[in-house]
Amino acid sequence: MKDDKKILGDERRELILTWLKERNAPITGGELAAKTNVSRQVIVQDISLLKAKNLPIIATSQGYLFLHQQTSEQTVKRVIAVSHTPEQTIEELCLIVDHGVTIKDVIVEHPVYGDLTASIMVSNRKEVEQFIERMSETKAPLLSKLTDGIHLHTLEADSPTKLDAACYSLQKAGYLIES
Repeated sequence: MKDDKKILGDERRELILTWLKERNAPITGGELAAKTNVSRQVIVQDISLLKAKNLPIIATSQGYLFLHQQTSEQTVKRVIAVSHTPEQTIEELCLIVDHGVTIKDVIVEHPVYGDLTASIMVSNRKEVEQFIERMSETKAPLLSKLTDGIHLHTLEADSPTKLDAACYSLQKAGYLIES
């Protein structure tokens, strides 16, 4: 899409959906905006419209991602409760991903809104580094600041053994809240 012609409405959303489905990695709003010659805000609106059609698109710290159905690979999920200071965030995330575990989200309990969930979607140290850089660049506070460090994570792995190993590492570091 190197000509400077804007791609309009339904056609643009179809292209966005196709690109998201074709890639197994997130695509940034800026990249989608450049490919379609529209603003990033238009892309945000397009993604909202696609999500309203119940399409499995999520916004991660690395960009937008289409959640493909798992067919051959069995995944195991676990929600854990942890507590730590903001300065310990990198260590906490690395302790988890180093065991081959994906951190899908963070959940905090807000006194008015109830559970607030934000997608993280990090699976390795490089993605952890990018997540922390993005938080730093935007000066966005961690959601866990709302709850004095207490928060939940949804973890996903291809075996319960990996989840157990990650939880053991968190327990040894003093981050895991025992149930």
